[in-house]
Amino acid sequence: MIAADTSSMVAFLQGEEGDDVELIQAALDENQLALPPPVLAELLSNPLLSKSVRTLLADLPILQVEPGYWTRAGALRAAALKEKKKARLGDALIAQSCLDQLTPLVTRDKDFRQFARIAGLSLF
Repeated sequence: MIAADTSSMVAFLQGEEGDDVELIQAALDENQLALPPPVLAELLSNPLLSKSVRTLLADLPILQVEPGYWTRAGALRAAALKEKKKARLGDALIAQSCLDQLTPLVTRDKDFRQFARIAGLSLF
């Protein structure tokens, strides 16, 4: 199972090329793609999203939110901010979702590298 970040999912949905897009397609083909809950919310926030894309997204598995998730996500973000690193709340929530489920994250967003370094988030 792998998880996809918004940046890579948008690239996939727009038909862009890249290793991340290929990983997403392969994971979809094998029923091995899941979305962190914040990614689903970000993607569904697009008012121009087609009905077919909304259906695709609704059919994908969502990473489960475990007890203590919000506390761990806050601590993860605090650790990054303590090091004076950029740490958007959404990114910390996505990273913590993947950490809790031991699920690698496919992303184009370099801001996740700090979560890999700080907490061991697996990145593609």
